[in-house]
Amino acid sequence: MLKKQRILMMSDLSATSNDVMRHTPLVIATRNPGKTAEIRDVLKGFPISIKDLNDFGPIPEVIEDGASFDENAYKKSSFTARILGLPALADDSGLCVDALGGAPGVFSARFAGENATDAQKCARLLEALKGEKNRSAAFECVISLAVPTGAALTYEARCEGIILEAPMGANGFGYDPVFYYPPLQKTFAQLTREEKSRVSHRGKALAELKEEFEKVMIWIGQQMPVQEKFICKT
Repeated sequence: MLKKQRILMMSDLSATSNDVMRHTPLVIATRNPGKTAEIRDVLKGFPISIKDLNDFGPIPEVIEDGASFDENAYKKSSFTARILGLPALADDSGLCVDALGGAPGVFSARFAGENATDAQKCARLLEALKGEKNRSAAFECVISLAVPTGAALTYEARCEGIILEAPMGANGFGYDPVFYYPPLQKTFAQLTREEKSRVSHRGKALAELKEEFEKVMIWIGQQMPVQEKFICKT
């Protein structure tokens, strides 16, 4: 539904000024500086200021209880936009394993327990797949960019691979050491950051956002309320 809304909105855009966006920051709904740096790098060159939650005071945490990546991403972006009164971008992603019926899916971060380490997450996954011949899996990502009124643009992508029987590589995070990407014959944890950004689920979704970002800025400018100016008379 949200993706259909994005396509319709983008097709109706006119080449109007994006001056509003030159003075309106885009908030990344995260406190992870690495994720913010990645998005800043993707959108460098565009006339927009990028901030994240570390640039603001404490705000309530969003409960990610959606049944899909789409729902969770929109919950985070729309809540942040409404609370701060600024356009906000959020993503939700995870690993979907065929033999586990799509699990861990939206529960990827909590598959091995609430505070599990990355090594514990990988170990839990390998235990669940012990003896399983079908190792097909895919990383999926949904990016949601919302404005305070609740309207949103949605981008999504996936990257297919195979779950190994033992971790390989020291880069990345999460399930990267056990996710083997056949075209490059490496796990995500063996790829450089640049290599991973070109082929990963999040990298491909961000690339699609970047490709349309001139239109995205126009859309945001059309959606954001323009502050009225009043003359103070004495």
